[in-house]
Amino acid sequence: MKKRPFTSSKGNIPKFPYSQAIIYGDLIFISAQPPVDPETGDVDSGGVKAQTRRILTNVSGILEDAGTSLDNVLKVTVYLKDRSLFSDFNDAYAGFFPENPPARSPVFTDTGDSLVTMDFIAGME
Repeated sequence: MKKRPFTSSKGNIPKFPYSQAIIYGDLIFISAQPPVDPETGDVDSGGVKAQTRRILTNVSGILEDAGTSLDNVLKVTVYLKDRSLFSDFNDAYAGFFPENPPARSPVFTDTGDSLVTMDFIAGME
């Protein structure tokens, strides 16, 4: 197997030396995605719910462009600026994974200009 870099215009386009995503075999690994509007490049100025929805909408588009979907997400690592955001984050997140949600690890850390950032591992269809 050989790794293949993958980029979609529906997510945050890297400006540094990393790939938006890597496809390896039947898996896709998506780098940490901030809540950026792919059309403007601006960070969503809404609260954690709006930022969570922005990230998951973007990632849905990335996955669709790669030939898969949110239904095949296996693992999500969530980086939240503060523990107090966790409940609101969960409210927005649950709407995207109503059944059989992926494995998930929350990390509370400095997330720069955003309240939440997430990276993903998904299966390819």
